[in-house]
Amino acid sequence: MILSDADIRRRLEAGDLGIEPLADPDIQIQPASVDLRLGAEFLEFQHANIPCIHPNEEAETEEYVEETTVPEGDDYVLHPGDFVLGTTVERVEIPDDLIAHVEGRSSLGRLAVVVHATAGLCDPGYRGQITLELSNLGRAPVALSPGMRVSQLTFTELKSPAERPYGSDRGSKYQDQAGPQASRLGGDREFGGDQ
Repeated sequence: MILSDADIRRRLEAGDLGIEPLADPDIQIQPASVDLRLGAEFLEFQHANIPCIHPNEEAETEEYVEETTVPEGDDYVLHPGDFVLGTTVERVEIPDDLIAHVEGRSSLGRLAVVVHATAGLCDPGYRGQITLELSNLGRAPVALSPGMRVSQLTFTELKSPAERPYGSDRGSKYQDQAGPQASRLGGDREFGGDQ
């Protein structure tokens, strides 16, 4: 079952679903979703610095990722073909009986901006800001303003709560993340990690 605006408000008021700071609930809570705002931090990929990315070499990240913080009042210009990692302003806490789906807003999609390549899911038990995978599929640069509503979360209720929710008991890689986070694929078991 997908949560309606009334369901979302009840869960927020009860405190088992967390979205903070929710600056304007009347605007951000939609009929069946919650709009999230764009943060000011971005991770930009510098493709000229290395011949290729090795997913299992997290140490390489410093060679090809540059962190940028947009000063208050300025925009981040996303050029055609660009791919950057951004973040939400809001920190979320998903209870063990819900799953959250990260979606783009239609108004940005109509400008050819997408907010996730594949990471469109927040597992039960997840806590933290959400890293956005921002791409411009169009032909013109698009100015993104920190603080603008850039994505939305929908919530699906599970038939039963997750027995092993996302989190420290699982060794989850992105629990309690703050700001955009680069890939931690090297922590996967197939690359010698423990996850």
